[in-house]
Amino acid sequence: MSSSLKPYAWLSVAAALSTIVLKGAAWWFTGSVGLLSDALESLVNLAGALMALAMLGVAETPADARHSYGHGKAEYFSSAFEGALILLAAGGIGYAAVQRLLQPQPLEAVDVGLAISVLASVINLLTARVLMRVGKAHHSITLEADAHHLMTDVWTSAGVILGVALAWSSGWLWLDPAIALLVAANIVWTGWRLLQRSAAGLMDVALPDAELAALERALDGFRAHGLAFHALRTRQAGSRAFVSLHVLVPGQWTVQTGHDWAERIEAALRAAVPRAHVTTHLEPLEDPASLADATLDRPPST
Repeated sequence: MSSSLKPYAWLSVAAALSTIVLKGAAWWFTGSVGLLSDALESLVNLAGALMALAMLGVAETPADARHSYGHGKAEYFSSAFEGALILLAAGGIGYAAVQRLLQPQPLEAVDVGLAISVLASVINLLTARVLMRVGKAHHSITLEADAHHLMTDVWTSAGVILGVALAWSSGWLWLDPAIALLVAANIVWTGWRLLQRSAAGLMDVALPDAELAALERALDGFRAHGLAFHALRTRQAGSRAFVSLHVLVPGQWTVQTGHDWAERIEAALRAAVPRAHVTTHLEPLEDPASLADATLDRPPST
């Protein structure tokens, strides 16, 4: 990474601390289990932001002798941790909502509580927009996960505010815990998607289809010169991408000529996917053995 992303993680920490105080106050004034669920999710935001801060620090550590591909995958631990915390918070919210459904309680000072909750939601919205923009620009799953979580919090808060307002105005106290249960179901979905994306990264999932298409377009220009390619393999490691492929060239070329073309190919692929580390392997077009290593596990020689 050309610059540290940790200041944005600190922004997330500051936003989480602010919303914990504000949403906790909103719950204190009203006694609403919906607003309590909102405050609990802000605690999860704080834990996730602290984990993001730690893992961004690890991910930005330069490659070393024991980690020659860098430390980018540390970001997936952060997003997985945040996904797990979201699921835990959903369980707590669901339990509190069921208890309140069984034992309804009147709401108090709702106008003050809702005003405070709206302010907290604005803080989360602005922070999420910043994190999403920076996360996409730097291909940081950590910041994107944090942004998605905060946006979930914003929609959660909107639902809670609506539910509390309806329960207050109509006198239907069951609306408050009912909305809280819907909130729990919504954030379960968000947590599950974060866990899936983190698992995909740890399992060396290939680059997105759009980037694979960009790589193929770059290679098409070289195919027009008679070169061929196989064994194109890609993987994502946090903000960095890795691309490897075999380049088939005329066997009569000198090593220098083959190397020069390989350099051009690697430069074109890096232009197609700017954050990619590209590795090429030269093989002669005329040799049938050049096609024997197209798969990941090469068959034994006979």
